Amino acid sequence: MVLKPLKDRIVAVVEKPLEMTKSGILLGEAKEKPAYAVVESVGPEVKNIKKGDKIVYKEYSVTNIKVDDVDYIIVNEEDVLATL
Repeated sequence: MVLKPLKDRIVAVVEKPLEMTKSGILLGEAKEKPAYAVVESVGPEVKNIKKGDKIVYKEYSVTNIKVDDVDYIIVNEEDVLATL
């Protein structure tokens, strides 16, 4: 299923927090989810963000949706704080 955003909305896949560092140290469960995701698709009115960008967003301004065991978010372009 393909999510096609409307207007100035962005669909992105939520990044999963690291469970182990590169050196092999196990990390505990994070208290807060990371507020970044990778853009899957953008609406026709989005000007500054494109597919494949990694974005930082306002944590409480998104709509969460799960499709085929993948966690997506839908966020307005104005709620994206930065790209990485």
